[in-house]
Amino acid sequence: MEERRPRRIISVYDCRSENKAKITSQLLDTSGLDFNGFLQLLHRIFSIRPRETYVLATTDRVVLDFDKFKELQDGSTLHLLQREDQALAVATEELIKFVPHYDTLIKGGLYEYYASEGNKSLPYALAELMDNSLSATAKNTGLRTIEIRLVFDETLGKPTVIVLDNGCGMTSKQLKNWAVYRLSKFSREKVTVGGKQEGYVRPDAVPRSLNSDISYFGVGGKQAVFYIGNSTRMITKPVGSPDVHELVLSKEAFERKERNKEDIYSSVMKNRKPGDSSHVSKDERCLHALIAEESGKESFTAVVITGVHPEHIAFLKQDFLVWTRQLAHIYHYYIHGVNGRDMSSCSTGSDHPSKIDIQITLREKPPKCPRAMSLREVDDDMQTLYINAAVDSFEFTAVPGDGGLVEGVIRYHPFLYDKETYPEEPASDDDDDEDDIDNESAARHQARGNRPIFDCFWNGRLIPYTKVPEFDWCSPNKGAKELAECYSRISGVLFSDDRFEVTTNKLTFMDLEMKLKQKDTLFTRIVNSQKQRGNIQKEFTQWLRNCHEKWDKQVKFLGYTETITRPELTKKMQFPWATFSSIEWDGKLYKTGQLVKSHKTVPILYGRVVRFLLHGKHDDSVFSTGGEVEVVQEPKAFYDKVKIIPISKIDKTATDEAIKINIDNDSAKLPELLIVDWPEGNPWPQNAARPAGAQFGPLKVVIQNKKGESLSTMPGQGPGKKLVVDLKVVRHSPKEDETVLYFSAQYSAKWGYWFNKNDTLTTLGKYTLFLNTKLNETNDFAFGGKELPSYKLKFTINAGGAASFVVGEVSATLYVGAPFNIPLLIKDGHGHSATPPPGLIPVLQCSGLDLSYETVYTSGTTFTIRGVKARGKFLNYQQSKTYDLKVTLPGLKTDTQTIKICLLPGNPHSLHVTPEDNPITVENGNPVTFNVGIHDEAGNITARHKQIVCYEVQGFPEGAIDCSATGAGQLVTKPINLKIINGEPQNLKVKFHLPSLKKVVERELKVVPSTRVARMELCSENLVLTNEEKIEWLAGGSLENLFYKLYDEAGRQVPPTAEIASMIKVNWTGDVNAEDLLQGKLPDLQVPKQVQPALFYQVSYQDQSVSVSFYIVPRPDEPNRLKATLLQKTVKLGEILPGNISLELVDRFDNVTKTLTPTCEKHMTVEAEGLDKSAIAFVWQGSSSSVLVTGVQFQSGPLGPKELCFTYKNFVKCVTVKVTAGVPAQLKLIRGPAQPLQVLNDQGIATPFVVQLCDVWGNPTTDQRVVVKVNSSAPALKVTATVTSQPVDAEGKASFTISSVGGPKGNYQLEFNGSLNQKPIAGFTVNLTVIPDPNKPVSLSVEYNTSAVFPAGGRFPVFSVTVVSDEGSPMTTFNPAAASMLLSGNTQTVTELKCSKPMKNEKNDRFHFRDKEIPEHVGKYTIQFSLRIDDRKVLLSNRILITVVANQPAKLGPDSQPPTPVVSASKAIANRTLVEKMTLKITDSYGNPAGQDLDGKVVVSIKNAGGDGNKNLPLFESKANSLTTPLVKGKADINRLLIMENSPGENGSEYILLFKPEVLMVPTPLAAFELLFHFYNNSESQWKMTELTRKKDQLTTSIAAYKDILTTNKELLHLLTSHHLAANQKEADIRMELLSRKVEITQTVPDIDRVLKEKRTEIDAILKTPRRVCTIRDPFSGQQDVLGTVGHLAFVQDDDAARVISWHIRGDMDCVITKTTAAATKIYDDTDGRQQVMGLDSVYVQQGNRPMPHIRNGRMLFDPPGNPVLARNLLLYPHDQESCNTAFKNILGDTILIDDLRSANSYRKAVVQNKMPCSTILTRQGDRVSAKGKFGGAQNKAPPIHTLKVFGAPLPQQYYTLKEHIELLSKHRSALEKRDQAEKEREDHLRNIKSPEMLKKEREMQEKITELEETERQLALTPVRPVKRGLQGAGVPSGIVPKRLK
Repeated sequence: MEERRPRRIISVYDCRSENKAKITSQLLDTSGLDFNGFLQLLHRIFSIRPRETYVLATTDRVVLDFDKFKELQDGSTLHLLQREDQALAVATEELIKFVPHYDTLIKGGLYEYYASEGNKSLPYALAELMDNSLSATAKNTGLRTIEIRLVFDETLGKPTVIVLDNGCGMTSKQLKNWAVYRLSKFSREKVTVGGKQEGYVRPDAVPRSLNSDISYFGVGGKQAVFYIGNSTRMITKPVGSPDVHELVLSKEAFERKERNKEDIYSSVMKNRKPGDSSHVSKDERCLHALIAEESGKESFTAVVITGVHPEHIAFLKQDFLVWTRQLAHIYHYYIHGVNGRDMSSCSTGSDHPSKIDIQITLREKPPKCPRAMSLREVDDDMQTLYINAAVDSFEFTAVPGDGGLVEGVIRYHPFLYDKETYPEEPASDDDDDEDDIDNESAARHQARGNRPIFDCFWNGRLIPYTKVPEFDWCSPNKGAKELAECYSRISGVLFSDDRFEVTTNKLTFMDLEMKLKQKDTLFTRIVNSQKQRGNIQKEFTQWLRNCHEKWDKQVKFLGYTETITRPELTKKMQFPWATFSSIEWDGKLYKTGQLVKSHKTVPILYGRVVRFLLHGKHDDSVFSTGGEVEVVQEPKAFYDKVKIIPISKIDKTATDEAIKINIDNDSAKLPELLIVDWPEGNPWPQNAARPAGAQFGPLKVVIQNKKGESLSTMPGQGPGKKLVVDLKVVRHSPKEDETVLYFSAQYSAKWGYWFNKNDTLTTLGKYTLFLNTKLNETNDFAFGGKELPSYKLKFTINAGGAASFVVGEVSATLYVGAPFNIPLLIKDGHGHSATPPPGLIPVLQCSGLDLSYETVYTSGTTFTIRGVKARGKFLNYQQSKTYDLKVTLPGLKTDTQTIKICLLPGNPHSLHVTPEDNPITVENGNPVTFNVGIHDEAGNITARHKQIVCYEVQGFPEGAIDCSATGAGQLVTKPINLKIINGEPQNLKVKFHLPSLKKVVERELKVVPSTRVARMELCSENLVLTNEEKIEWLAGGSLENLFYKLYDEAGRQVPPTAEIASMIKVNWTGDVNAEDLLQGKLPDLQVPKQVQPALFYQVSYQDQSVSVSFYIVPRPDEPNRLKATLLQKTVKLGEILPGNISLELVDRFDNVTKTLTPTCEKHMTVEAEGLDKSAIAFVWQGSSSSVLVTGVQFQSGPLGPKELCFTYKNFVKCVTVKVTAGVPAQLKLIRGPAQPLQVLNDQGIATPFVVQLCDVWGNPTTDQRVVVKVNSSAPALKVTATVTSQPVDAEGKASFTISSVGGPKGNYQLEFNGSLNQKPIAGFTVNLTVIPDPNKPVSLSVEYNTSAVFPAGGRFPVFSVTVVSDEGSPMTTFNPAAASMLLSGNTQTVTELKCSKPMKNEKNDRFHFRDKEIPEHVGKYTIQFSLRIDDRKVLLSNRILITVVANQPAKLGPDSQPPTPVVSASKAIANRTLVEKMTLKITDSYGNPAGQDLDGKVVVSIKNAGGDGNKNLPLFESKANSLTTPLVKGKADINRLLIMENSPGENGSEYILLFKPEVLMVPTPLAAFELLFHFYNNSESQWKMTELTRKKDQLTTSIAAYKDILTTNKELLHLLTSHHLAANQKEADIRMELLSRKVEITQTVPDIDRVLKEKRTEIDAILKTPRRVCTIRDPFSGQQDVLGTVGHLAFVQDDDAARVISWHIRGDMDCVITKTTAAATKIYDDTDGRQQVMGLDSVYVQQGNRPMPHIRNGRMLFDPPGNPVLARNLLLYPHDQESCNTAFKNILGDTILIDDLRSANSYRKAVVQNKMPCSTILTRQGDRVSAKGKFGGAQNKAPPIHTLKVFGAPLPQQYYTLKEHIELLSKHRSALEKRDQAEKEREDHLRNIKSPEMLKKEREMQEKITELEETERQLALTPVRPVKRGLQGAGVPSGIVPKRLK
C-alpha cells in the first residue's frame, strides 16, 4: 500500500500591485507538488502572464527556490511580489503556533515568579525586557538605543508601557520562536537573516563579561510582560527586510480560546509595511505616533504592554526615581563601561567606553509635564556611590576547578575626620541590622556593618537577590587585628560569566557562592591587567594596610600657599614645610585670621592664626594626622609675638566670645580716641563752611582709652612710650591734595596738647583737619598692628561779600534791534567769585545809540543784564560802527566798567513792494514786473542768510527771489494765462511775503482777453465730434473727411494760416498734408484691425494748449477662419498635453467673433499621427463662446513636431505640437571606457562613464531631480569616484570618473542606478575585471625555521622577509633601511632591529634578519616585521608569537638573596639557625628556572671564607660537617639548617655555607650557591653582629639601588646626547642637500607642511593637466611574467615622434610582451589565438648599442643632415627597462628618426655612398623611407595623430623634480621632529638629573655610604673573645633536633 503523503496547505498573498487598498490571498494545497508544480499552480490561480517577472518570498523575505520550497511547513505564508524589496501596500497575516517547549516540564521547579519582593520586583520585570534589547543591539556598530516609554495619559488611550530598541529586529520565524515558552536560545533552530543562516554562537570573552549575551532562557520576556500587564504587542522589523512583523498575545485571548475549545497556543502574525497604523484600535491610539517613527529605520523591536496593573502604574509614577535608580544599578557597567562611572574624571575613565543609551520617559495627563531621563544621568545608584566613595581598589580573578571565570573588585572607603565614607543606600527603607537603627553612633563607626561585601553580576548585569558576604582571605577573622575596623570599610563586586547558573528570571545565582568557596578555586590578584602570583590573603592584607595608612585621615589641610624653610629647627627638620591657609579637623574649619586659644601650654595663648604648617613636600590639599599652627598673640600691642604650637594644642572647646573677652580686657588699656576742645568758643562743626580769611582755633586735644583715662604714653609690659599729636590741614583739589598747615604738639602738664589759632585760610575749596597720635621715638602712627587714635574734621572755605565786578564775554558784533546779554562776574575782596547783593539796578550809557534792556538775572556769582537792544540809522548797510558802552552797578566798591561793541543792520522788519498802483492792468498771456526791498526796524536795508521773498499770483504756482546778498531785488512773474469766459476781463491778486515776517503785501491785477486761439471744434460730413466722445467703428475701416475750426478767447473764429496750420497735431499719424491743414482738413483715421478696448485719439493746437479728443472702439467682422490656441506646445510622450487647447471662430483680422454655439462641439474633430483619441474631449465655454480641447496625448511615433488638425464644418485649423521624450524610466551608458574593462587594483579608470537618462521607449530625456548613483556589485570591491551620487545635468546626462577600484582579483560589476523622489529608475551594470598591481606592496611574507627553539640570551634564527606585490610576486625596489623587525614582550616595550646584509648564498629579493639576540628573560614575545612605504604608510606583517625558554642549566641559587646569617654556639635554636625556609632552584646563567626535568641532591658544607682549609670549621647538628637534601625537579627545599650546640669554630670569623648540586646528565657542572655567615661563641656578640650585619646588608642594597639609578641616568644622558648630535647632523645634511637643489628652506614643521602642501598641489595640477595617453586596452598587465601591451610599455615626449613611430609599428602596438614563452602561450590559449604575443625568452637581440651608420670607429664619416637619432632612443620606459629595451630592439631595430624627407634622402644617399646598408628612416613630418629606399605614397605617410593609437606622453620633468623635493622635505620634516624630540628628551633628562629629588638621592647615597663605612668600621672593631672552640666542648644534640632537620 502506498504511503500517505502529509498534507501541506500554504497561504499565498498576491502583493504585486503597489497601489491596491486590499490584496487577495489564497490557500493552496501543495501536497505532493515540487517547486515547478507549485509555480504552475501559482500561474493558474493568480493569472500570471507567461513573461511576467515576479518574486515569491516568505514573510522573512527569503526568496523561494527548490530547496527553500522543500523546507516549507504546513500553514506557511508566502508573498507574491514584483521585486524582492517591494513594500507591502496592505498588511498580511500569518498563522503561527507557539506550543511551549518541553523545558516547561523539566525545569518547572525553578523560581519562576516575581511577587516575593512586592513592588520592588517591577524594575526586575522591566530588566527582563531590557535584557532582550541589549542582546538585540549587541552587533550595532553605532549607538545602541533602548527606550522605556510609559504612556499614562488617558487622552492617548489606555495605560501603555513600551520597550523600544534599535537592534537587529526579529524575522517572522524568530518572532514565532520568541512566543514559544521556555524555548531557550540553545534549543532554537537556525534562522535566515539577510540571506545567511544564523544560530547561537557563544560570544568571545570580554572584560567584566559585558558581552550582552543575557537574553537566555525563553522565559523572562513572557513572564515580564504578563507580570506588568495582561496584553503585549510585539512590533519588529529585521535588518534587510522592508516588512514589519506584528504579534499580539493577551490574557483575554487565551481565556476566550479556552472557553471556545480553540487552539490556545496559536495566533495571527501581521506582516505590514513600515508606518502603517490602520489596524490600531482607538484605545491604543498612542501607538500611531510609535508606528509613524518606523519609516526610515533599518531595524527595531518594540514591546507594547497594555492592561497595566493599577498598583504598577502607581509605583511607576510615584517612585520614578526609585525604580530608575534600580535599573541604573542593574545595568551600571553596560551604561558606563567596564570601570563604571567615575565622576571625579571628565572622561569616561574606561578603556572600553559604552555606546549604550537607555532612555526613560513618563507621560501623564496634562497639566503634568512629561518626565524624561537617561540612565546615564543617574548618579545615586549604589555602584556609582561605591565607585566615587572609594579611594583605591583591589582586583582579582577566581577560577573554580570545574571552569568558569569570576572577575572581582574590592574598593576601600576611608575614614575621614570623624566619620566613615562608606555609602548608604539612598532613601533606604530596610536595614540589615536592627541595632544599626537603634544606635546611630554605632552605624557611624561600623561603616558596612553586617552587610555582605559583594554585589554579584552575571554577564555584566546585576543578579539582585544574590550577595556574597566574604571569602576566607578577606575575612576579618583571618586578617591582622590592628586592621579590624578597616574590613568594614570595603565594598566589592563580582563579575561572572555564563558558566555559573542563575534562575530563569535572573534574580538569584544558583551555585556561585558554593563554587567560589570550594577548595580548588584559584584566586589571583590582577595589577595593571597582569596576573600576580602570590598569596592572595597576604597581598590583600598588605593592600588594606596601605589604604589605611594612606587614606584614613583626621586633619585635612586646605589652601596650599608655599613651601618654606624653618631655620629655627634642627637641620633635618628645616625643610620642607608646606604652609596652608586652613584646616578641617573633626568637622570644624579653622582658617587664617581666626581667633584661637591654646590648652596644655604655659602660658595659655590667645591669638590669631597666621598659617598652618605640615612637614613634607606637598603642593595641594592633603590629609594628615597632625601638623603645626603659627599664632600671633593678641592684642599685638601688648605682646608683639608669634608662636608655633602643634595643632593638637588648639583648644577646640574655646569659643570666639571667650577669647575676645580676654583680648578685649587688654585692648581697653590702649589709646582709643582723641577729645578735641575749642577753648575760645566758636567751634567748627563737621562740614562747616567759613568765609575766606576766617579765624581757625585755638585747639586743645586729650588722648583717652576705652576706660576714659587720659594718656600721654603707651601702656604695656615695658616702660611707656611718649605720645605726640600731629595737626595737619589738607586742601583737596581735583589733581592732588595739598598740605597747607602742619604742626606737632608735645604733651604739656599745664596745657596738655595745644594748637594756637590761625587766619591764613583764604583759598577757596574743601579742607580736612587731621589730628593723629604717633609715637615720639619712631614717628609711627600705629602700634602692635593697630592704628593709634585720630580725629578728622571736614570743612569748606567759601567766598566773601561782593566788592567789584568784571564784564563777561559779549559778542563783538551786534545787530540793530537784536537782543543780547551782558554777563557781569561779581568778585569779593580776595578776587573770588561772590554772590551778587540783592536789589542791583544796572545803568547802560552809549553815545549815538538808543539802549534798553528787558530784565536782570542772578545765577550764582554771575549778574546778567538780559535783552539789551541798541537802535540807530546807517548810511551803508554793509559797514559796521564801533561804540563805547558803559555799565554801572551802583552800590559796589568798584561800580563801572566800559566795553566796546560793533553794530550792524538788524533782522528783517518790513517788506516794501513797487509799483504801488492798484489795480495793475495786464493782457492775458503776458508777465508782470515788481521791485522788492527788506528793511530792519530802524528803516535800514538789511541783508541776511536765506532771505527769500516769496510771491504768489492767484491761481498760479508760487515763485521766489533771493535777497540774501543785497536786501533788495526785481522779480518777473510767469506769463498770466487765464481761461477767458465770454470775453470778459478777470481780476487776480498777487501776494508778497518773507517767511520770517508775518505781514503780507498784496497787489491786484486786471487780466484782459487776448487774440490768441482758445478753442477748437472737429466735424465730418454728417458728424460733429464733441470732446471725450466714444464711437464704435468696424475693425480695419477708416474715418474720412474730418475738419477742424479755431476760435480766440472772445469767441471769434480764427482763420487758418500757414503758421497756425504748422501747429496743428494729430496723434494717429505723422504724415500730415500741410495744404489740407491750411484748408482746415485733417488726415484720414485708419481704425485698427484688432478688436480691443476704446482707443484714444486727439487733435491739438500749439503743443496741446488747445485740443479735442475722442475714443473709437473697433468691432469684429464676419467669421473668416477657425483659430486654435495652445497654452503649451510641448508634450512628453505618454503624457497629456499640459493646459487646454482653445478653439474659436475669428474674422479676417483674427478677432474673435463669438459666433460659436453650445452644440458646435458635436461637429468638431481632431487628427494627428500617433494621437490617442480615447481621452480627447471638446468642452463648450459659454463665457468666452469657445471650445476647450482636453486629453491630447501621444502614445507612439517619433519625437519632434507633430501636426494637430481641428475641423469644424468647413473650417480647418492645424497646429504644431513638439513631442519630447517621456518621463525618466531608465538609464543608458552612452559613452565610457572600452569593453571588456580591466583595471589594476587600486587604480582608476581614466575614461569617464557618461550616463543618459531615457524614457521607457529609450528616448533621451532630462529631469534634474533624477539622482544617479554608482555602486559596486560586491562588498569586497571598493570603488572610489570623484562623486558617487549626483543629479543629471540639463541634458539628462551624468558623468562619473572612477578614481580608484580596489579589491581581490576577479570579475565584478559597477551598478548604475537612478532615483526620482525616492522612486527607483532602472539602471545598468558594467562588467570589469580587477587585476593585481605588480607595483603595489600588499603583504610581508616571513620565512624562518618554525621548529626552532628560542633559548634566553641566544640568537634568533634567520628571518627572511619578502615584500609581496598585489600579484603575488616579490618586490625588490625598497631600501633595506625601510625594513624593521619589532620585538615586544609583556612590558609593552618595543625593540626595533634593522635588517642584515645578504650573504652570498642568500637570495637578494628579500630582507634578512640575522644574528639578532633573544631576550634574556623567559616568557611570551611577539615579533612583527614592518616596511615603511612612504612617510605616511607602513606595511606590517602578521604577528609571530614565540616563547623564550630557559637556556642550559648553569647554577643553583635562591629566588632572592637571603640576609647574611649570624650564628652563635649557644643553646637557643634561634641563635644557631643558619637558614630557614629557603628554596634553591637550578637556573640558567640569566636566572631563569632551567632544571624542571633534573633530579639529584644538594650537598651542604661549610668552608672558611679566607681559604684556610678546614681548620676549626663549625659543625651541623649531629656533629656532621656536611648534609644532603634531595633535589627534585630542579628544586631543593631547606626548611631549617642549624649548627650544633657548642659547635667548634673561631669566634668572630666569617665562613661560607656551600650548597653544591650533584646532578647527572648535565653537560657542564652547575655552579654552587655560597652564603657567607658570621660565627660567634656567645649570643651577645651574635646579637650585636646580627644587627650590624643586617644594617650593612640594608645599606649595601640601598647604595646599590642608588648607584644603579645614578649610573643609568649618566648612561642615558650620554646616549641622549649622542642621539641629539646625530639628529642635528642629519638635519644639517638634509638642509645642505635642499640648499644645493635650491629648495625653500624653513626651520619649523608648520612651514615645511606649508611648502609640502604647495608642492603637492603643484603635483596634483600636473596630474590633472591633460596629456597624450595610449588608448589601447591593456587587459593582461599585472599577470605573472607579463609586461603588457607594446603601446603601454613606453612614453614618447615629442608629439611628431610619437605619431610617426606609433604608425610605423602600428601592427605591433597591441602585441602583449611577456618575459616567458609560457606566459605568452597562456594568453594565446585564453584568447583562442586572437591576441598576438611575444615571449622575450625566445627573442635574441645583439647586446650593446651599435653606432649609427654615419659613425665608424668613433668618427663621423660625414656631417649628417636633419638631426638623425635612433627611434628607440626616444622611448622612455617607466618599468623594467632591461626587458623593454630588448622588446623594442626587436620591434624597432635600428630605425632612424630625422627632421624631414629631404634630409632623410640625403642621409641615406651619404650612407650608401660609404658602402654601408641604411635602415628604415622616419621623419618628424610623418614620412617613411624604407630600408629598400622606397618612399612616397599613402602607405609611406603617417595619418593625423588623432586617427592613430599612439604612445602616451610622459609626465614632465617638473613632476619628478617635485617628487624629489617632496621626499627631501619629508625627510627634513622628520629630521626636524627627531632633532627637536632628541633635544627635548635630553633637556628633560638634564632637568631630571638636576631636580631636587635626584640631588636628594645623591645626598642620601653619600649619607648611606658614610653610614656603611661607619658600620663596617664597627664590625671591624667589635670585640670578640679570641677563643677557638674545639669539638671537645660540643654538647649532645637535643631531643628536638630531628624536628629541625626537616
